[in-house]
Amino acid sequence: MNKHWLKVFLAALFEVFWVIGLANAFDFWSWAGTIIAIVICNYFLITATQQLPTGTVYAVFVGLGTAGAVISEILFFGEQFNLIKILLIVLLLVGVIGLKLVTDNVDDKGAEH
Repeated sequence: MNKHWLKVFLAALFEVFWVIGLANAFDFWSWAGTIIAIVICNYFLITATQQLPTGTVYAVFVGLGTAGAVISEILFFGEQFNLIKILLIVLLLVGVIGLKLVTDNVDDKGAEH
């Protein structure tokens, strides 16, 4: 994994933080943390798409963010565990991992990584 894909994974992690923040923020500090997470998330996503294929990056980002948000809701916020939902998240992650594996890492100069 190169540093650009690491940025995609970090963006997805911060996406989980801000999605949870949107759902659960209640005071100035929780809203401030949510806004900071949005800014960091977008920074990582924008810088990653400058070097990696945008469509693949976005699919990986959204898939990981969705999985992270659903799992976080179950683990930390009392969302009911649903086996079918978990199986669908696993299927989503298999697709995301497959996209990442079949995508060549090419920078703007056309050099493969």
